[in-house]
This record gives sequence, structure tokens and C-alpha cells, in this order.
Amino acid sequence: MSRKALKQIKRRVTSPTRQIILSFLVVILIGTVLLSLPFANQNAPLPFMEVLLVSTSSVCVTGLFPIPIAYQYTIWGQLVILMLIQIGGLGFLTFLYVLLSKVQKKLSLRRKMVLQEMLNQSSISDSSLMVRRILSYTFVVQGVGSLLFMFVFIPEYGVPRGVYYSIFHGISSFTNAGIDVFGASSLMVYQSHFFVLLVTAVLIFLGGIGFMVWFDVLESLRLQRQSAYTFNTRRFFSKLGLHSKIVLTMSAFLIVSGTLLLFLSERGNPYTIGQLSMFDQLQNSFFLSISARTAGFMTFPVENIHTGTHLILWIFMFIGGSPVGTAGGIKTTTFLISVLMIYNIYKGRKGIQIFDRKIPERFIIRSFAILSVALATIFVALIVVSFSEEASFIDLAAEVMSAFTTVGFGHLTSTLSLIGKTTILILMFFGRVGPITMLISFASKSQKQKEKKEVGYPEGELSLG
Repeated sequence: MSRKALKQIKRRVTSPTRQIILSFLVVILIGTVLLSLPFANQNAPLPFMEVLLVSTSSVCVTGLFPIPIAYQYTIWGQLVILMLIQIGGLGFLTFLYVLLSKVQKKLSLRRKMVLQEMLNQSSISDSSLMVRRILSYTFVVQGVGSLLFMFVFIPEYGVPRGVYYSIFHGISSFTNAGIDVFGASSLMVYQSHFFVLLVTAVLIFLGGIGFMVWFDVLESLRLQRQSAYTFNTRRFFSKLGLHSKIVLTMSAFLIVSGTLLLFLSERGNPYTIGQLSMFDQLQNSFFLSISARTAGFMTFPVENIHTGTHLILWIFMFIGGSPVGTAGGIKTTTFLISVLMIYNIYKGRKGIQIFDRKIPERFIIRSFAILSVALATIFVALIVVSFSEEASFIDLAAEVMSAFTTVGFGHLTSTLSLIGKTTILILMFFGRVGPITMLISFASKSQKQKEKKEVGYPEGELSLG
């Protein structure tokens, strides 16, 4: 084999997307081996397929388990799961940074530009700095969240267990994993506990809103403090970048609309929030509107909600959180760009203008590509599980949506057949890693396009619709 052919093979194997996929697979396999060892299990280890499902669900921060981890795993096994959650929640950023910038001197210009475009930075040097800031700020926020939980969990469970529960819940909330060690009831015992639900919701929000928004908000606040003017909301918002404006606006809209829709649809349901006070009904609706978009913590049995509420949740789960964060779904920016483009096509307008800025065509194309691939993946998975499983379509659809959007609201995991579990496993992996690798691939293609000229062809006519 020629040296040129060997170089081409090496380039394919070591491409950023393949390295990230392989890195996640290695972590999942290591987690599977560790969770199969006797020291990690309270009882006999689970069958291989179920352990693989637990490991994948942890790394993909989904929370679809065949059995509650508090019942199956020892403290050591739970710590392995916590490690997998942390790697899965933030690992892709770490992998991205390490793999694309192993040694700064050897980092090619194209890979620097891919990293720059992925993180939406104005310069290449800002990208590596941002990743370091992400990691440091993450541990600070998780630490503060864990300390706040200790005020509740230490008096309730004692010092050792209270500290452990606080750290586990703080990391799980921020990484949007929705995994707990309380048992099979998730956060149902804290259904009326305002402080626990609020801290959890804030951590989910901070993890899911995206790190770029964090630093943009902090920079805008810094500029406000340096100016001679008093704080002004409009001036503060105007200083934000376009990405942050879209994310914050969409997040606020989804939280408010989700709270109202869930409250109106479930307030008369005695099996969910119908028996609670008005305040607790609103509180639980607010919490679910945040948790349903990516985390998966439950304060009441989700399988008992109305059919219409299932549809509402699926929409919010599908949208998910925001880019460059710990959330799943197609992301808020992707959804908004797709909706605006459809609206503008209907109105006969060209392109998209929002907040006095024009959205570049490449982002519109990427948004429709992500939307199309996501819908096609869910559709194929639904066909597979509909033939392989004996369950209602609503329950199967909830399981599929929970896996793909890494939310973990499904309740059929333990009863699925081998085909069903394999489908769910693939969905979780693709739902977590797929959008990342797609974006890197798009960014790489963009840089290659800039380096070469495309052959022009005459336009052709065809009929649509």
C-alpha cells in the first residue's frame, strides 16, 4: 500500500467526528466492565445487555435504566455511574478540546477554524480559552448547587449520606442527566419542597442554556458595571450577542408556555397534580417545563398524564436545550431558525432577519438538516419498536422520544425485548453524540468549501408539493 493511501486511511480514522464517537464508545465499554464487577453490585450483576444499557444511559445523560440504581448498585457502583454522568455531560467538550488541540503547535489551521466555528468564537485563540473557562465554571456551579442541597439533605439523611446525595444530585442536575439515588420515585418525595425544586431547576437551566450564553451574560454585566449608567434591562440585552438573545428569548418563551400548558392540561388530573394546592400545581408545572426539555426528573408519575400532555411534552423534549451545553434535543436555535424560515417562505420573504441581524444561509441549511435527520431517526425507531414490542403506541413513543432526546421519561425499559433495548441504546447514543458530530462535520465541510471553488451548473425546474 502506498504512503499516500496510508495517510488517507489515517486521516479518516483520526477525523474529529470519528475520534469523538470512538472516545464515547470507549468510555461506555469501560463503564460496562466496571458496573459488571461484584464490588459495584449489591446483588448479582445484571445481564450484559442491561449493564451496557445502564452505562450508555449514564454517559448519554439519559436516565433510562432497567432497574433503579439505588436498588442494584453499591456506593462504588453509584460513583462509577456519577463519573460516567460527568464525562457524558461535559466530556464531549473535553474530547473536542483535547482531540482538536493536542499540542497547540501541531494543531492545523483547519481544525482551529472548526473549533472556532463550533464554539462560535470571533478568534481561534478565544476557543481554547473558552473551553478552559467552561470546565472551571462548571465545577464552581456544581459545587455551589451541591452546597445548597446540603441544607436539606444533611438534616434529612445525616452528614455522610446527605453530603453524598447533595454532590450526586448537583452533578446530575447540572449535566441534565436526571439520574438520582433516592430510589424509584425520582423527586416525587419533594413534590411540595420549593427549595429543592428551585435549586434543581436552576442547575438544569444553567447546564442546558449553553456555556456561550453564560460568558456573554457575564461580559454584558461587566460592561454595565463599568458604565456610568444605572443598570438597564434593555441596554443589558442590547449588549448581548445574537446567539444569546435567541437562546434567552426562546428559553423564556418555552418555560412560560410550558408551565401554562402543563398546568392547564393536568390541573384536573388526580393522578398527577390534581390533588395539590394551586401553588404546588404551578410549581410542579414550572419544574416539569424545565425538566422535560432535557433532564427527566419527575415530581409525579409521567405515565399517568393525559394523552394531550404527552404530545406537549414530546414537543418540548424534541426542542431540548441550547447549543454548547449539557442539554439534548435538536436545540432551541435550530428549532427557531427552522420555524422562522418556514414562516418566511410562506410570506414570500428571502432569508431570516432577527434582532436586526441576518442569519447566514449555512446555518439555515444546517438547521433543516438536523431537523430532518432527527425526525427520520425517531420515525424509523418507532417502526422498529412497534413491531418488536407489545405495548401501547403512546408508551412506545414516549420511550423512543425519551431515549433520542436524552430525557429519560420512559417507563418500559425493563420490559423491552432485546431488539427494543438495542434500539433504545442506539437512540441514546445518537441523540447525545449525533448532533455534536454532525455540527463538527458541517463546520469541517464549511472550511473545505472556503478552500475550493464549486463547479456551477445551470438551474433546473421541477414541481413541489
